[in-house]
Amino acid sequence: MPKVTVDGQEIEVPAGATVLQACELAGKEIPRFCYHERLSIAGNCRMCLVEVKPGPPKPQASCALPAAEGQEIRTDSPMVKKAREGVMEFLLINHPLDCPICDQGGECDLQDQAVAYGRGGSRFQENKRAVTEKYMGPLIKTIMTRCIHCTRCVRFSEEIAGVDEIGALYRGEDMQITTYLEQAAAHELSANVIDLCPVGALTSRPYAFEARPWELKKTLSIDVSDAVGANITLHSKGREVMRALPRVNDDVNEEWLSDKGRYQVDGLTKRRLDRVWVRRDGKLQPAEWTEAFGLIAGALGKDKAGIAAVAGDLLDAETMFAAKALVNACGSNLTEARQTGMTYDVSNLAAVNFNSTFAGIETADAILIIGSNVRWEAALLNVRLRKAVKAGAKVYVIGPEWDPTYPATFLGSDLKLLNRIPKELGDVMKNAQRPAVIVGAAALAKGALPAALKLVDKFGLVKDGWNGFNVLHISAARMASLMLGFTLPGGMGDIAAASPKVLLSLGADEMDYAPYAKSLKVYIGHHGDKGAHHADIILPGASYAEKDGTYVNTEGRVQFAEKAVYAPGDAREDWAILRALADALGVSVGFDSFDQLQAKMIAAVPALGEEGLADYGALPKADSGAKFEGEIAGYPVKDFYLTNPIARASAVMQQCSDELLHGADVKEAAE
Repeated sequence: MPKVTVDGQEIEVPAGATVLQACELAGKEIPRFCYHERLSIAGNCRMCLVEVKPGPPKPQASCALPAAEGQEIRTDSPMVKKAREGVMEFLLINHPLDCPICDQGGECDLQDQAVAYGRGGSRFQENKRAVTEKYMGPLIKTIMTRCIHCTRCVRFSEEIAGVDEIGALYRGEDMQITTYLEQAAAHELSANVIDLCPVGALTSRPYAFEARPWELKKTLSIDVSDAVGANITLHSKGREVMRALPRVNDDVNEEWLSDKGRYQVDGLTKRRLDRVWVRRDGKLQPAEWTEAFGLIAGALGKDKAGIAAVAGDLLDAETMFAAKALVNACGSNLTEARQTGMTYDVSNLAAVNFNSTFAGIETADAILIIGSNVRWEAALLNVRLRKAVKAGAKVYVIGPEWDPTYPATFLGSDLKLLNRIPKELGDVMKNAQRPAVIVGAAALAKGALPAALKLVDKFGLVKDGWNGFNVLHISAARMASLMLGFTLPGGMGDIAAASPKVLLSLGADEMDYAPYAKSLKVYIGHHGDKGAHHADIILPGASYAEKDGTYVNTEGRVQFAEKAVYAPGDAREDWAILRALADALGVSVGFDSFDQLQAKMIAAVPALGEEGLADYGALPKADSGAKFEGEIAGYPVKDFYLTNPIARASAVMQQCSDELLHGADVKEAAE
């Protein structure tokens, strides 16, 4: 490891580190615009200039200069100060003075660094250049005269998202960043360029002119739009969530966030259920809590065992535990969270977990994806798979074709071909040091899990320090529900067969309500979606932003989300509704507050009290007689932008679906 001297302080730096990284290890702040830890080095903004000896007697770009033994680095010499002032003066030559109306104001790198490293005024007297605005779709607002050509957005699109949609045209002072043919940036991670842009050239179109950063309350939360469990911060003003931004977590989402997780938050204020409704004479009409509870108690009668609960995809663990406690207290065991009807075996959770972890899958060298459109079902996992492919991994896919943004071999849609493994696939998987299999929701729905477990021995998926058997869920509530035992062997079929008198639908908007025509359907949820339309009684609940809660992602990682805002109107937190319903039914559930509920849940399932990866033990023995059957005709996610009731209520998500997926009102280049 080379030793270098930074401003008189000798330090040891890792081999391959750059001078910029060496300075940061020494505790020195180096200004930069183009350099980013997760992108390739461009070295084109020149803001990170330092003085290095031995070397030419001139400032050098520290981001692109390797640290070498014996270097003497100065970050505070008069030469460095003058050079940085000069660079900043050039960067501001054409930059418009519109900070008061710029949405980047208050969180702008250019503002901060101009104050810290710039001169007091400009000596440029010539005409300034202006650049026409570009159209980058419904999510990204562009004011390209502000652009300083750091190319972060270009590198993100090519390297991380794998979609070559943004690039530079022309040269010199005519250079400008644009999408090709000025089309919308149509991929699932496009809005991350807003976070990357160090100036106000790319800002959030839906959030334009809404608030300043210092006006907002920031709350740590978890994204529930998929099963990845991305770490986010909800920024709220008053009782409204204004925006969601990603938090850095290298184990889960790094610092990226899918467009759905970022922009569905405007749906939190639309189509909300904010009062109790009861169906009278075929029509839903306003009612009081006591009337609704009385109707539920009346429907059950003395035999309270005729109650069942179905959990939706966005639920926290506490709500499911409270629902299970209520149903069990009534003498019933009818609880299910796999609302779309899947019935795979959940006796061993290691068999339905993403065992490689998201960070680990980057190191896999051969990957077989069975029945999953990873790009739509877990966009942030697709980023990890791209890294694996860049490192040399080969990817094979069973299922209908989709664009994976990396080289992949599609073997067809018939699962039966895995009963006799194709030679190419077999050779690659057996010769791999870290082979991995990803079983998706479409394969689970076809009953492929028992047969997939046979691949563990066939491909050698489990080795010292490596478990390559993975199941990719698409519901944020799935792993928590399995840990809580919220499932039945026959799935939804068992509940339909029992013909319950009362069906509690906890935000279950994707299920088929036809088999429950004779049941009293009670919908406890936050949006007027499919579940509310079928309900006989609606009890308004709280969304993920309006309650504390524990979530477990598809890799078994337990994470906690905090309450950002209050639910609207008469809506209450789900656990409180269930607790009040228990009183109305005359049963005891053993908790009177959220803290008591959480303590009782953790006592029952200790793993839910420890943030981090839960230990599910070893994989079960495979059934030697299991065979792959059926053909995967399609994937469960038909529209990336409209997968849950919050997203379906979001005007931004509807616009994205219309414009980016269905081509409505797309602006052509000539417009």
